[in-house]
Amino acid sequence: MNSSTIKSGVVGLATGLLFGIGLTIAQMTNPKKVLDFLDITGSWDASLALVMGGALLVSGLGYFVKNKMSQPVCADAFTVPNNQVLDKPLIIGSATFGIGWGLAGLCPGPAIASLSYASADLVVFVVAMLLGMLVAKVLKKA
Repeated sequence: MNSSTIKSGVVGLATGLLFGIGLTIAQMTNPKKVLDFLDITGSWDASLALVMGGALLVSGLGYFVKNKMSQPVCADAFTVPNNQVLDKPLIIGSATFGIGWGLAGLCPGPAIASLSYASADLVVFVVAMLLGMLVAKVLKKA
């Protein structure tokens, strides 16, 4: 294992932990909080809009910094998504994500960050999510 791989792993672990801590502080790991945010006709809780706004600011800052750099710190080149096509897989995937988020109040990042709560419902959600990812991968190859 070379030093670049170790450095990349340490940076990945640190950013993953920071992401999980941020999700927990913002209460994105609390399905009730998320479902209340999505319930605009009932007990609407708009506080997660601030979380999303903060995420947009951090993302924008990240792109700004990336554009000033010639090369990333832990990789040979930047990998930035550039797909601008609205195709069937993107629409189906987005709809599936939205429906799952609306029904369960969780999406992949917060669900994984919440595994430490050791809830049976959460384990079922994560297993179903992983199976769904596997099925999507198989269908994409077909």
